[in-house]
Amino acid sequence: MQGIARNFFTLAILYALAGMALGIYMGLSQDHSQMPVHAHTMVAGWLMSSVFAFFYHLFPKAGFGLLAQVHFWLTAVSGTGLLVALSLLLAGNASFEPVVGISSMLFYASMLVFALIALPTVYRKPA
Repeated sequence: MQGIARNFFTLAILYALAGMALGIYMGLSQDHSQMPVHAHTMVAGWLMSSVFAFFYHLFPKAGFGLLAQVHFWLTAVSGTGLLVALSLLLAGNASFEPVVGISSMLFYASMLVFALIALPTVYRKPA
């Protein structure tokens, strides 16, 4: 695994470790108030980044170019921002609600970028 695929796979592992650590913390403390952060970390972070990694691994040509780089950085920055802001919001800091909203919209934009990369790739007729 190389390039953008490796970047996404590394990001996925970091999300998995963070999400699992949060899950363990919630279990030990019996405080499950951060459950939405845990769920977002595991699904939006670990699962989606893993899918992106394996897509780029299966279709390495799709990982070359500026659009793939935009996809990675938009996903990494907006996803991290979303998770941090959501945890602060759920901890009672209402001022982080706009950051959650903006990060969510940027994360959605990263999925749109992925659609622009992935759909033409999978529908391209073989040479």
